[in-house]
Amino acid sequence: MNKKFLLVMLVLSFIVAAFYAYLGGFSSASVSEASSTQLYVAGRAFHGSVNDSGINDAFRRAAEVLDKKELGGTLGNIYYNNPEGRADSVNAFIGIIIPDSTVQLPADYELRVVPAGRRVLRGEVNAHYMLAPNRLYEAIFDYAKKKDLELDTFYVEWFPDDHQGIVEVPIKD
Repeated sequence: MNKKFLLVMLVLSFIVAAFYAYLGGFSSASVSEASSTQLYVAGRAFHGSVNDSGINDAFRRAAEVLDKKELGGTLGNIYYNNPEGRADSVNAFIGIIIPDSTVQLPADYELRVVPAGRRVLRGEVNAHYMLAPNRLYEAIFDYAKKKDLELDTFYVEWFPDDHQGIVEVPIKD
């Protein structure tokens, strides 16, 4: 019995590790200093607790807009406070990065523009969008600490592919 149990656990562990690797769980993020490009974000604002169902509704709505092809683009969000912080509240704009501002938005969406030309830390990782943010924010904060850079509390994240994540955070002057 012990040998069978051990074999089953070994096989399950291998499957879990392989799946985690497939999702990009072992990928490391790269961070560089860059100049931001202008981004158009169509979405919905959310202010509230991280436990509020409204935040999940906003994420689901963004996925639905893409699935139904109401807008073309990639999942993207703006956070006005640290999304990885330990605070219970989130101030965010959740939606889709769209190619230009002339598209017709769904009735429940509004447009926000992220300005170009700002000095930012840009983190990139090849990992599933469920794993990417943790990798990205940790790498960005570590880089900023090593280089003694102070960051703004304005975070833009987007996911051009299921297995790619990008975060830009302006550097305070």
